[in-house]
Amino acid sequence: MRGIAVFAFSQRFLMPWFLYLIECADGSLYTGIATDVEARFAKHVSGDGARYTRSRKPVAVRASFELSGRAEASRAEYWVKRLTAARKWKLVAGELTLVEIMPPVEIEADASADETNERADVEAG
Repeated sequence: MRGIAVFAFSQRFLMPWFLYLIECADGSLYTGIATDVEARFAKHVSGDGARYTRSRKPVAVRASFELSGRAEASRAEYWVKRLTAARKWKLVAGELTLVEIMPPVEIEADASADETNERADVEAG
């Protein structure tokens, strides 16, 4: 029984996340993240979504981008929400990519790899 719960828990973290842009009735774009874009759009349409879409009435999902996990989706959302409306529409049209708007992630060097290299240098020298 415990193994089943662990599997269900781990599956949740392996699901892809999506960044999506919804066009609203006033012509604006709402940006959000979800694991199921269509279900989330339905929530926005029903009035159970974000406050922004409750007052501006969602019209259609204009773009969605699959990302590897929630952290990456949240990071993408952070940068897209800082774009001007014109640049968001370029993203929707495919004239701009997420790679172009998101700064690269700096990955720290693995400390164990450094220690291994230092040991090899000492042994060689």
